[in-house]
Amino acid sequence: MKDFRNKVVVVTGAASGMGRELAVKLGQRGAKVAISDVDPDGLAETERLVKATGADVHSQLLNVAEREAVLEYAETVAKHFGGVNAIFNNAGIAHHGDVETMEFKDIDRVMDVDFWGVVNGTKAFLPHIIASGDGHIVNTSSLFGLLSEPGQSAYNSAKFAVRGFTEALNQEMIVNKHPVKVTCVHPGGVKTAIAQNATMSGDTEDRGLIEAFDKYLLRMSPDRAADIILRGVEKNRARVLVGNDAKALDLWVRLVASGYQGIAAKVTGSMMKRFSSN
Repeated sequence: MKDFRNKVVVVTGAASGMGRELAVKLGQRGAKVAISDVDPDGLAETERLVKATGADVHSQLLNVAEREAVLEYAETVAKHFGGVNAIFNNAGIAHHGDVETMEFKDIDRVMDVDFWGVVNGTKAFLPHIIASGDGHIVNTSSLFGLLSEPGQSAYNSAKFAVRGFTEALNQEMIVNKHPVKVTCVHPGGVKTAIAQNATMSGDTEDRGLIEAFDKYLLRMSPDRAADIILRGVEKNRARVLVGNDAKALDLWVRLVASGYQGIAAKVTGSMMKRFSSN
């Protein structure tokens, strides 16, 4: 999608972080923007910011894990604007904890939002996006959809699943000659609230490691990340790596293959010892 002007674009998880910045920048580019989130206050602020760009905005509270609600939302947005050209499936949450100590509900919650939310949004809007004749689907995976980390099994599972789902979808659009481009986004250390808002289980109640992660590794602004994502979408890239950390670690995993796992385990273990008691 080389030009967003007058295109109808949906952004989930728009109440803060990258979702908010994407929505605002899409408005600045002349798009008609539909935004959603579960946070009413944050969503209202995003709506105000997008309207300030002069864009036409549709705002609605939405839990992307609730399939029937997402299906109804797609019909509502399509009726409101007369069609839909693109969706940014951006909503996400995180949970930190070892598989040994996590409960099933912890994994279910992350998968419901981070993976099934992407599937729900894609399936609900895909007919409208195909019908537009100039469509794009943008699904947010993660750096953790390229490599795994101890304590991130639920998040890794969801983000690897998003990557596989999105890459298969991209190939299907090509095979079936649909007028739809597909992009999988892999943000690295973007300074959003996802780490601070992550739930925890087992022996990870001490948030020292999470706070250190947020302070030292989440360095890129959501504003900068949104610019990179939109440029990648405008160039119809199938994969967008956001940040030098994502690019470097992607290359590293390709070079060392499964050997990265032992190194990652040692590094994370060292960080846990250093920061968990702080």
